[in-house]
Amino acid sequence: HRHLCEFTGLDFEMAIDEHYYEVLRMIDGCFTAIFDGLNSRYAAEIEAVQRQYPFEPFKYRPSGKDSPRKQCMTFREPRPRYRFHIFSSAGQNLVIQFQEGIAMLRESGVEIGDFDDLDTESERKLGELVKAKYDTDFFLMPRYPSAIRPFYTMPDPEDPRYSNSFDVFMRGEEILSGAQRVHDMKILEEKIKALGIEVETVRDYIDAFKFGAPPHGGCGVGLERVVMLFLSVGNIRETSMFPRDPNRLTP
Repeated sequence: HRHLCEFTGLDFEMAIDEHYYEVLRMIDGCFTAIFDGLNSRYAAEIEAVQRQYPFEPFKYRPSGKDSPRKQCMTFREPRPRYRFHIFSSAGQNLVIQFQEGIAMLRESGVEIGDFDDLDTESERKLGELVKAKYDTDFFLMPRYPSAIRPFYTMPDPEDPRYSNSFDVFMRGEEILSGAQRVHDMKILEEKIKALGIEVETVRDYIDAFKFGAPPHGGCGVGLERVVMLFLSVGNIRETSMFPRDPNRLTP
């Protein structure tokens, strides 16, 4: 219900000054502005959709009793004890660590390993748990295990079993994946070799960093999926004017 062969992708990359949470802050503020704009400028259109496809209004900016709206993250790289505030004045959405998400699933009876990826059923269950605890349909989850992310994802400097990566969720479904990218040629080659990939087969990609690149990160967003989940219409084909899937090519 949430996959298309052809979709509208919204991608961005940005330089990082201190920590990859700067990318999360940008995403947080961007989506808050999008949701605020939809609710203020298109209330009539949303109401028209709701008459045909009844749904609960999309909730963001958590308001539950345990809501960490002023939470901040302490880290050591690259500046010792630098305190980077996750939430900007534009945002204030929920951020939970991957390990916390795993712990919440286990407490609810889901069998899942420390470094296992979340399947669709686990994502939906986590969305239900987050909604019950924090009263929000929107949250960001960083620090995924390195083993389940692409080779160009920057490892966590304090524990390389994890990575400087994240997913973002709406109503218990992933709408985007992102990360800090590896910008160091030596680290790239080491990660590629560790996966058993012939370095020369991706030499052009590696050489792109030969003359240096700033620390950077970004993400890719599926627009139709965002609309589907904001309006809770149930099927992504309802949010694409000309949906393309394995069984439908024209019109």
